[in-house]
Amino acid sequence: MMKISSKKFLLAVLLSASLLPAAAQAAGVAKLKSFLDGTRSMRAEFTQTVVAKSGRKPQNSTGLMMFQRPGKFRWQVEKPYPQLMVGDGEKFWIYDPELKQVTVKKMGKALGATPAALLAGDGSATLEKNFTLSEGGEKDGLEWAEATPKTADSGFEKVRLGFAGDQLRAMELLDSFGQTTSLVFSRSERNPALAPGLFRFTPPPGADVAGE
Repeated sequence: MMKISSKKFLLAVLLSASLLPAAAQAAGVAKLKSFLDGTRSMRAEFTQTVVAKSGRKPQNSTGLMMFQRPGKFRWQVEKPYPQLMVGDGEKFWIYDPELKQVTVKKMGKALGATPAALLAGDGSATLEKNFTLSEGGEKDGLEWAEATPKTADSGFEKVRLGFAGDQLRAMELLDSFGQTTSLVFSRSERNPALAPGLFRFTPPPGADVAGE
């Protein structure tokens, strides 16, 4: 049996170790692209935590999110204060039921409004057109990818997406004001059949409507 000297063995171990970070780092972006190209729709519950730059007490909320590509999404905050955001492919609606107020914008301005809006584009090619992708490494047992907007008017500076296997489990958004929004997804379904009516919105009678 051929013997390997201790020096050669140590060199082989060091070389192998030096290659591990590169291999690990390649996972985040690859998983993001695979997820986007293989996911036409998604439904998941979310827990959201918003931390201001000032460090004041975090704001927590829970709800349900859905998207159907291309361009349709629904972001429904249930607790502690209900709010509904719907993208129908042309317009972006925000409804506050307690105040009975509706705000409507053109869909193109809704890119940074919700994580669902970010994911509702037409695959990884569209994402790469608008964002610079990079590896985010490992954190909390997830493989992360980072997406940095190529334009300054997107409303946020960076988005991080965390994957466990082929499932999107978490997102982190850093906005232009230094505020960080962290999301954890649960009970998620990939490619469910979603009713078209979920992505349509009609202002309720008596609601104040403002916007475009």
